[in-house]
Amino acid sequence: MRVLGIETSCDETAAAVVARTGDGDGFSGRILSNVVLSQLAEHTPYGGVVPEIAARAHVETLDGLIAQALAEAGCGLDDLDGIAATAGPGLIGGLLVGLMTGKAIAAAANKPFVAVNHLEAHALTARLTDGLAFPYLLLLVTGGHTQIVKVEDVGRYRRWGTTVDDAAGEAFDKVAKMLGLGWPGGPAVEAQALKGDAARFAFPRPMTGRAGCDFSFSGLKTAVRIEAQRIAPLSETDVADLCAAFQAAVVDSLADRTGNALLRFTEETGAAPVLVVAGGVAANQAVRARLEALAAAHGATHGAGLVAPPLKLCGDNAAMVAWAGCERLARGATDTLDAPARARWSLEDVEAA
Repeated sequence: MRVLGIETSCDETAAAVVARTGDGDGFSGRILSNVVLSQLAEHTPYGGVVPEIAARAHVETLDGLIAQALAEAGCGLDDLDGIAATAGPGLIGGLLVGLMTGKAIAAAANKPFVAVNHLEAHALTARLTDGLAFPYLLLLVTGGHTQIVKVEDVGRYRRWGTTVDDAAGEAFDKVAKMLGLGWPGGPAVEAQALKGDAARFAFPRPMTGRAGCDFSFSGLKTAVRIEAQRIAPLSETDVADLCAAFQAAVVDSLADRTGNALLRFTEETGAAPVLVVAGGVAANQAVRARLEALAAAHGATHGAGLVAPPLKLCGDNAAMVAWAGCERLARGATDTLDAPARARWSLEDVEAA
């Protein structure tokens, strides 16, 4: 099975072709092409993504990227078994561009169409890269979402925890902005943290020690602002130390809440949990290292392990969208051409395949 995937939910325009072979637990996935065009230059002057600019950039570049993805995969439309496009959640203008393009190609080529939930695409990426069997535990950390989800099957997700305010990626971006590090903030904060002293500032670890799996990052972000204002004007050392202390607090918070989820997974299923981390923040090396240590610690008694996608599949990309399309098509699930774009679309509202 070969599926063309289209991703336009935010500021990356992407197209990919992914192949799936086998059935049941004997499946495997292979990326035949994965083309991603960043809009970094268009949005940097504004310090963040401008929805109208993003949508126009998708319109201008998407057809060329699709042609490139097909060429790199060595196939034409007739060779495809389906078309998958992100239908939400995301910026509605961008979603409409990719969704309508996918529908048009599916109609013209007489191919099945799948309207993909962007979060489900992240959730299933580990099955593409590592062939994981269900169920597993997912820590989804992006610019807009921080969630812990039990992934039971395609379209069957149980959310155990979420942020009560800011997402982790959003907190990284806002701290970068207040410290004058520009956008995107996550990589900038991580780079500064490598040079800083995390012990200089005693920032809070929100929700740490509490029962459950929910997160909070708004108070931590405020603590950074108060400390930065107190010691202003900031030197390069000050900025690096603030970033190191902030990142350490985020990592501690993620590890604490995820640890609770690992214990719950084992209690509920009686099975050894596999922990998957996905989303843009999963590219942060400090986050990965701490989660690897956490998984190893639980592995001593529970057999937990960490699966993290390659860095190129952590951010928005079309390979994960194509793979989600493969997973649904393999189960006989398709969508009609009147499937709507959805600015908001939670994983729990995704229909089972």
